[in-house]
Amino acid sequence: MLRIKEYVKAASLEEAYELNQKRSNRVLGGMLWMRMSDVQVQKAIDLSGLGLDTIEETDTEFIIGAMVTLRELELHSAVNDYFENAIRDAVQDIVGVQFRNLATVGGSVFGRFGFSDVLTVLLSLHTSVELYKGGIVPLEEFAQMKRDNDILVNVRIAKTPGHFAYLTHRNTKTDFPVLAVSASKTGEEIRVAVGARPMKAELFGAGDLSEESAKKLAAQVKTDSNMRASAKFRSHLAEVLITRCFDKIKDVEKEEK
Repeated sequence: MLRIKEYVKAASLEEAYELNQKRSNRVLGGMLWMRMSDVQVQKAIDLSGLGLDTIEETDTEFIIGAMVTLRELELHSAVNDYFENAIRDAVQDIVGVQFRNLATVGGSVFGRFGFSDVLTVLLSLHTSVELYKGGIVPLEEFAQMKRDNDILVNVRIAKTPGHFAYLTHRNTKTDFPVLAVSASKTGEEIRVAVGARPMKAELFGAGDLSEESAKKLAAQVKTDSNMRASAKFRSHLAEVLITRCFDKIKDVEKEEK
């Protein structure tokens, strides 16, 4: 059971950062996964008053505040139009609407959970995170960092013209994914992120969108077993979902010709 001794609504990022340096204190975020933990929190730090709940579009990127909910991200027309609904496809089956109205982008990314659809789709894009003290860090680098007591301020997705696809397999619609695959092709660069292996998402590169390329890439994906699926089944799914993502991108490219 989660036990909180004191609640603090931070007045500034500096205050939130200073409070978060004590190991017994925690940043709340949406508090969806934290409430399931068995831990005592000395001070729960609320970031909701710091203006981190907006999505800003510039000429070069989308800047998504850490307190933006998954539902807001799912419904954002400019984000969905630019990334061909890949981000919407990644979040729309996460538990249910009520859950997505509370779960935050910052919590999903900072947690670096193995089952995270959000981390998977963002890794396949040209994404960086802005940390209060750590500055701007590429997401693929951040995903490998050990968790620390910095504050995630926002997520930045570069506007890189291309085509995008996201696919997942779930045993039931709102369950955690058995495997998740996100792919992007921007210019000649092809990025593929594979998550829920069941380990956290990992980023791969591909030379082209052929079935042979998908097969070779799938062979590089390390998988393991848990209650949802075996490692063998996940390895089979990896090839299937990567191939289907490649096919989706190729179909869009054909339509443009």
